[in-house]
Amino acid sequence: MLPAIEQLLVLRERDRALIQAHAQLEGLASERHATTTRSAAAERASKDARQRAQELETQRRQCDLEIASKQDQIGKYAHQQLQTRKNEEYQALGKEIEHCKTAIRSTEDKELEIMEAAEAHAKVLKHAQTTLDAANKDTATALAAIDEREGNLRSHLQLVQTQRAEFAAAMDETVLARYERLLIKKGTSAISGIDHASCGACHMKLPPQVMVNCKHGKEINFCPHCGAILYYSAEMDLVPAEE
Repeated sequence: MLPAIEQLLVLRERDRALIQAHAQLEGLASERHATTTRSAAAERASKDARQRAQELETQRRQCDLEIASKQDQIGKYAHQQLQTRKNEEYQALGKEIEHCKTAIRSTEDKELEIMEAAEAHAKVLKHAQTTLDAANKDTATALAAIDEREGNLRSHLQLVQTQRAEFAAAMDETVLARYERLLIKKGTSAISGIDHASCGACHMKLPPQVMVNCKHGKEINFCPHCGAILYYSAEMDLVPAEE
């Protein structure tokens, strides 16, 4: 095998490591987003529960105000009854007092329903808060683990980038330039072995002479179909696969 091919194979492994590291970093970004999204959902549920609790409390207080208002009216009507000497006015004021008492009973029933709803909702509120606390704790732990993995990945990425640059600097510039152009288009398939008489990159059948040239290893050969750099090693099969 040509030394240049051996160098390209080493370089390919560096590039594979770089591509994998970048993919893992992108995966961590998605993982971080998913983690914070779960926490945000718990926060929204807790907020909704707190808001509902406040609404119920506001409704209960409104009932108290209505009851107090009707009681004040009863007091006024009762005082007016004491002041009047007309039976018709006395009877009319008595009816107003009864109307107020009926309204108070209705409001008290409504307030009781609200209090029962608030008592039931208190369990929902407690569960939402417990879920939020657990989610925040899990999120903090998960994000810390993600940050640690990201730090390790970036350190690894920097190391591989340095090793790749040092290795590439010692290679033939023409060969390196051809490989890097192919790398942009084909990824790490820029250099591929022969697989059953076919190019390992595009899987098209190779001309016999190209395979012979690769086997002799005297010069760099390219796939006539996709342009990938070809190489041959002893474990590769030059016999076409059976259809």
